Amino acid sequence: MNEFKYYDIPSPFPTLARGLFTRDITVDGEEKHRIVARGYDKFFNIGEVPWTTWGSLEAHTKPPYTLTLKSNGCIIFISALTPTKLLVTSKHSLGGKKDGSEATHAQVGERWLRKHLSDAGKTEEQLAQVLWEKNWTAVAELCDDSFEEHVLPYSKEQTGLHLHGINECRKEFRTMLQETVDGFAREWGFITTQSIVLKTIPAVKEFTEEIGKAGKWRGQALEGFVVRTHVSASPSKPGGDASASPYAPGSSFFFKVKFDEPYMMYRDWREVTKTLLSKGASTSNVSKAKLKRPETQVYVKWVIKEIKRERTQFAEFTKGKGIIATRERFLNWLESGEGQHELDDTSKEDQAKIEEDKKKFGKTIIVPIAIPGVGKTTIAIALAHLFNFGHTQSDDIASKKAGPQFVKNVVKLLQTHDVVIADKNNHLRQHRQALRDATKGMRPPVRLLAFDWSSDLPPATVHRICGDRIVARGENHQTLRADVEGKAHDEVVWMFLSQTEELLDNEVDELVEMSVEESLEDALARAVDACVRILGVPRPSAEQMGQALAAARGYSPTTRRETKEKKEKARQPRYYALIPEIDLERLLGKRFKADDISLRGKEFYRALKANDRVTDRPHITIVHEGNLPAVSELWERTKELHALAAPPLFSLRLSDAVWNDRVMALVVEDVAVAAEAADPEAKGAEFLANVPEELRSQLHVTVGTKAKDIKPVEARDLVEQWKRGETGIESCKLDDVFVKGRIRGLFN
Repeated sequence: MNEFKYYDIPSPFPTLARGLFTRDITVDGEEKHRIVARGYDKFFNIGEVPWTTWGSLEAHTKPPYTLTLKSNGCIIFISALTPTKLLVTSKHSLGGKKDGSEATHAQVGERWLRKHLSDAGKTEEQLAQVLWEKNWTAVAELCDDSFEEHVLPYSKEQTGLHLHGINECRKEFRTMLQETVDGFAREWGFITTQSIVLKTIPAVKEFTEEIGKAGKWRGQALEGFVVRTHVSASPSKPGGDASASPYAPGSSFFFKVKFDEPYMMYRDWREVTKTLLSKGASTSNVSKAKLKRPETQVYVKWVIKEIKRERTQFAEFTKGKGIIATRERFLNWLESGEGQHELDDTSKEDQAKIEEDKKKFGKTIIVPIAIPGVGKTTIAIALAHLFNFGHTQSDDIASKKAGPQFVKNVVKLLQTHDVVIADKNNHLRQHRQALRDATKGMRPPVRLLAFDWSSDLPPATVHRICGDRIVARGENHQTLRADVEGKAHDEVVWMFLSQTEELLDNEVDELVEMSVEESLEDALARAVDACVRILGVPRPSAEQMGQALAAARGYSPTTRRETKEKKEKARQPRYYALIPEIDLERLLGKRFKADDISLRGKEFYRALKANDRVTDRPHITIVHEGNLPAVSELWERTKELHALAAPPLFSLRLSDAVWNDRVMALVVEDVAVAAEAADPEAKGAEFLANVPEELRSQLHVTVGTKAKDIKPVEARDLVEQWKRGETGIESCKLDDVFVKGRIRGLFN
């Protein structure tokens, strides 16, 4: 169910529920579906759709307006499978991982449920009976920093399941009033969700705007509010009022008011700390783009001192532990006289630089540095909508000399706009230099502001994220459209990944680091914050941000060109492999410095690196055409997974590195469907159930061979020999490195 399709009216889906679990039952001899657990309907930000503007909400909803705190955890559904048996799920899955490697959200939610029931003197059977009789799903937020840290910290008293809703298990969205939810929470031992009731939409608007400025409510930082109300007017008809609610009168109706700060800043603090821990505690190791905010500059100085003073307090930081505690220590220090003095001085220096830059530069070109699928055009559409920036796309140009024409289009727009978005991947230095050369004679000078989507993520992770987005947008692009069966678009993404040239220090005047992983909402918030800080444009309201999101999601290109079919689409892959999302050099570079690695091992790994013999596209071969027809059944199974629009995501464990004087490999164990992965038809589970045991014992990643004339297949033999205990092979443990990956067809 593609995310952007939730915005269509009429909806293409049978239900708008986010999280739906059903079961086949027999009633009077007839097969029917019973809704066992039901989440909320998809709800939107202020302004994000026509029916969530302040004006529409005032016209088409009715009081009361209950604002509930937007909890910062993961959603858990609790319902009755039978009159005596409970079902506990996350939004997408239930149960645990088959390999038992780590607890899932559903499992941790179930543990907390049992504790809450025990504290309240209740039993699971009693709760199941009530939920069964009322046909309810209890909706809670799992907030447990010991399991998974998010942005907001939770005290011991606030750790557990926060009950924030009770839904009827039916197709139409109908949820209980907050007083019913809070009473149920107190009776059954859940933590209640903080809320406030307001009588009018203007009151909601005024209240949320004031809270947004402060960034706190009742003394605590918050992500935002979910506003719960009901539809009052008739739904919109074809050709009628597009701003009217698309839901029936009397329906439960939610919308949200989200605050972007201080979350973006907190995320930056987390990332710079990880960088300082991995690369060394020095400001020279932190990207200048991360040091734009005065608060972050002060944080970096503080955390460097903390790392040097007592590094052990950051022992589990890179594993997601201690992030909140570190931030809280800094915020407490910042409130001291020393902290305030440091921040005031830094803020004054930054403001002086901003004022100086305003005088120095007359115009600005926003230069995305990206690969297909990161969302650069979507962000460009939203920014142009918000600030009336000029915007030109390279993909709209049909001429053979598209590069020079694109630069001309940018220069022409600069005549009528102070800011122009040069919407192109700009992944090569010559692209950036062409923009610099074309504007170098302008007075006052033209500034280049880069939005850089480069990433520290493994290339395979970036490839998966971008490839999925290309599939999701389908035909909605001038040239690069999804090729679900042949996966030609996959090769285009790999090409850009391999060709992209890193941004040099003096190529641009200002730099904003974007994130490939971020949602559209968060990416736009990051881009807008940069424009406000660097360009001095006014900060948009929550409604304006929502409308910009709507404009971006509703965009459709005005031009469309047919392109030649890729050769890869016509020919069959040579083999199918699982592509692990891992950075080999980052993993092994650190491991091979350890004292337990022999001198021979260290020298062999150094030689692989020095001679460029470490593979840049690691893979785990599943089946090769050279073994056909003996493996024809396995070939067809892997081919089927490859052809899916969204193939299942697998998890796997890299247990050991093994090597001799010719080849190095990583041993692969415990392959399973990733706990968070969507596998609705159990294709991934079915595939794994039919993988021969002989193949499982051979699974490996070839790190590299000593020379070109040594075939990578030797790595398979090496792993088999090592498992048999043969001599002459060295190895080291990898501390159970878990990675994810998908099955893909490969051609070389």
